Amino acid sequence: MSKIVHFDIPADNIQRAKKFYEELFSWQILKMPGELEYYSVTTEDGAIQGGLGQRQADQRIVNYVGVDDIDKYINQVKKYGGKMKTPKMEVPGYGQLAIFEDSEGNTLGLWQEK
Repeated sequence: MSKIVHFDIPADNIQRAKKFYEELFSWQILKMPGELEYYSVTTEDGAIQGGLGQRQADQRIVNYVGVDDIDKYINQVKKYGGKMKTPKMEVPGYGQLAIFEDSEGNTLGLWQEK
């Protein structure tokens, strides 16, 4: 059975959102290495962790489901009436992701860890 393994919070103002979540929930939010302005979000040990980054167009919070074979699940999304929104992409050093819309128009992500 697959489970939610990551969440992404899009922000119009990253520093404002960072401060909000740090102060509200005491989450630890740290800049990830690299040129992209993207931050890791640590909630608590053993809990789902996430990320915070610049909002793209009408992007909303996305939950990612961990899978063992992302290509298989991409095909199944299409088979069962969903649509791919973002093709499979490599996240160097971490894994692969793809974003889809389910049969009801909800956005979710697929995540395959390296």
